[in-house]
Amino acid sequence: MSPAADRHLTLDVIRGIAVMGILVANLPAFGLPAAAYFSPLAAGGTSPLDLAAWAANFVLIEGRMRGLFSVLFGASMLLVIDRARAAGDDPAGIHLARMAVLFVIGVVHLYLVWWGDILAHYALCGVVALAFVRLPVRALVTLGAVLLGAAWCIDLAGLEWLRANLTATTPDAASVRAGYAAVFGTPPAADIAREVAAHRGGLASGIALRWSDATGPLEGLWVTGPQTVAAMLMGMAGLRSGFLTNGWSRARYRRWAIAGIGVSLPGHVLLAWWVIEGGFAMERVYAASLVWSLPLRVLGVAGYAALIVLLMRPGGWWTERIAASGRTAFTNYLGTSIAMTCVFDWGFGQFAGWSRAALYLLALPAWAVMLAWSAPWLRTHPYGPLEWLWRTLSRAERQPWRKPL
Repeated sequence: MSPAADRHLTLDVIRGIAVMGILVANLPAFGLPAAAYFSPLAAGGTSPLDLAAWAANFVLIEGRMRGLFSVLFGASMLLVIDRARAAGDDPAGIHLARMAVLFVIGVVHLYLVWWGDILAHYALCGVVALAFVRLPVRALVTLGAVLLGAAWCIDLAGLEWLRANLTATTPDAASVRAGYAAVFGTPPAADIAREVAAHRGGLASGIALRWSDATGPLEGLWVTGPQTVAAMLMGMAGLRSGFLTNGWSRARYRRWAIAGIGVSLPGHVLLAWWVIEGGFAMERVYAASLVWSLPLRVLGVAGYAALIVLLMRPGGWWTERIAASGRTAFTNYLGTSIAMTCVFDWGFGQFAGWSRAALYLLALPAWAVMLAWSAPWLRTHPYGPLEWLWRTLSRAERQPWRKPL
């Protein structure tokens, strides 16, 4: 296998792991009221098994898979731009066209399918990241670190704002607490009931709920954008430095895996214990999920990426299947959204009907489908179905649907 093929394989394998992991992270958001994503007190049960499921997701998955996906987005973005430049095309024009189409698809996904869309957000952050594609590795890492520091300060300011309004008795303070409770605490029972009824009421009521309640792509961009752009810049640096292309020695990857995972996992275990010990107090849920976990998530992303590179085996069945899932990650991401929305909303109406622990039973069949269809499809097609659509719309030219015989 040539070095170039190996480098692309590495990116695809990491992306495949990321899209499979993102499904696990998103399962509570598909099947339970929104506040239950962070706090089991909101919905989904508080049995020992449910709390263990929450803790396992928090310690192993939360933030790390989304971080890997964001890093790979930045690396892939740079690859597209570099290839366009090498071919004599307009790299900025091609990239911006891709982001415009991605934004439209993301908005459709957000309002018609699922409130947790990340695609429109990536499109906006990808436009910002375009300004930095020519920076060298050191500058990309430095700017990424600065943006992560800014994101941490924003989250810390949010924590201090919550603390300042926890005990105040003014109407404004009560409104602030209600806003935080809708995401990190326990909303009023009437709000939960309204959300459940809307999800179970069919396609039209679900769309109406998302139209009225979902956070739009521009809302809160200044809060979440710095962290996403930082991850994209780190992905560009990872591509250029060889970290994401299997260009380092195995000893160096081993050191990064041990350091990143060795700090991130114990740190998340302590945070999970702190939140559980505090009875999932809203302040602790917010602090653990956003503030104190941020540096741990960054280390975890780096450690996971290094471990994946160490474990992958070019030519191996698992490596090739996961890589194919990564090459079709766009289709797999949107496909799982549609499938899970069918299960929990307008299809079978199971929303809020499963315990948190039971939700994770859906991960294995979903992974099996990803691994089963992606590789056979790519034997006869150059792109996944939605990858083909994205490329065709972005270039305003029909792309090859099947590989030549």
